[in-house]
Amino acid sequence: MNFNEIVNQYKDKILEDLNGLLSIESVRTEAKPGAPVGEGPKEALMYMLSLGDRDGMDTKVVDNLAGHIELGSGEKLFGILGHVDVVPAGTGWDSNPFEPVIKDDIIYARGVQDDKGPTIAAYYAMKILKDLEVPLNQRVRLIIGTDEESDWLCTDAYFKNEEMPDSGFAPDAEFPVIHGEKGITTFDLVFKSDDDAYGDIVLNTFTSGDRYNMVPESATANLTVKDVEKLKQSFESFLDEMQLKGDFIEDSNKVNITVFGKSAHGSTPLEGKNAGIELLRFLKVIPIDARAHKFVSFYDRYIEDNYDGKLFEMDFNHDEMGETSVNTGIIRYDLNDKSYFGVNLRYPMGMDFKASLNALKNDVEVYGVSIENVNDQVPHYVEKDSPLVKVLTETYRKHVDDDTEPFTIGGGTYARVLKNGVAYGAMFKDTKDTMHQANEQMKVEELLLATTIYLEALYEILVNGKLEK
Repeated sequence: MNFNEIVNQYKDKILEDLNGLLSIESVRTEAKPGAPVGEGPKEALMYMLSLGDRDGMDTKVVDNLAGHIELGSGEKLFGILGHVDVVPAGTGWDSNPFEPVIKDDIIYARGVQDDKGPTIAAYYAMKILKDLEVPLNQRVRLIIGTDEESDWLCTDAYFKNEEMPDSGFAPDAEFPVIHGEKGITTFDLVFKSDDDAYGDIVLNTFTSGDRYNMVPESATANLTVKDVEKLKQSFESFLDEMQLKGDFIEDSNKVNITVFGKSAHGSTPLEGKNAGIELLRFLKVIPIDARAHKFVSFYDRYIEDNYDGKLFEMDFNHDEMGETSVNTGIIRYDLNDKSYFGVNLRYPMGMDFKASLNALKNDVEVYGVSIENVNDQVPHYVEKDSPLVKVLTETYRKHVDDDTEPFTIGGGTYARVLKNGVAYGAMFKDTKDTMHQANEQMKVEELLLATTIYLEALYEILVNGKLEK
């Protein structure tokens, strides 16, 4: 059977359905009745389920947070876990991020790579199997989430009552196969101070970042200043020295200063430029008020350039999984309200995270800082020589001349909710990683190739029974 030729026959339909999904601004917003993480993610979920209904598959919605599309019969269940929520678009786009465009056979839109394109590819692998009318040895279920980029409320809700697949994959990373993922934790370092705020420069507010798992592309501080011109000169010198771009907007004795960085995925913080860290680097060298000075001093001790966790004493290394990584995705300071650093930390197997966190709690108390809102997902690992990893790797190599071995990552996918789950594409070895970045993109040929690989992998598992051999 020529799977590549079969998939090419569906090219126009795949692009049409993907265009519809990409056009939905499925960024998490405030909860509304019937839409726990906002109307956009709910709309994207219902769109996917409508495709399943249209194509004659069984569908179900769970708590308006997740749902599934199912094909086949039998006791065993193979799962494919994708998500339709996306991170905020941010700035720097050459086109409207929610009006998909194809230029030079490349699709540009927020979510095309993470994770709407791969989810549509996996869906069409199922649809084509149905159209081929081949008998399946078990059920296959595409499970769709709407909160992967934030708190995973979707998988929590789904698996409270729904069946856990015996095995499966998440089309939300890279080929050939990702068989292990670092532990992922988010927590807030909450700053408290009774110091008065007075002096020539008073920090009123500081805002950087929207998501723990994104490197902030901009940061803004609002200051009350006596000598505006002097501050402006210092800021311009700082931007020039650090080779940064920024804005300086004055309104009487109030000033907004903004620094622009570069967004990136929170698992690879060094691939971006953290605007919050850069702007605090400036505040550190000017005579700021006593209350803000304590906040900046804490930053200087624990946050600045702490990309490997060393300043937390959490810099740990594992032979396969690599090193700890840290992204300070959110920074908030308010003279009259809560101030905190929102941390996204990813750690390999072998590190005792709870013990390390308790030690950090004791250390930061000296600064009047507490650790709150801890969310921890432990490392996930499937043996490299397992039947699932072998079948998926072999299928990939039938279509791509690439002998890369299965590997582990710092990112987190839905694969970690399955005991026997791995991440499987849809990025290839030469794919440009644009997840969480401006001008997110996916080549049409890669979308079709991923669909072909998913189709043949499902055929090997669900028709030929390769996991049983």
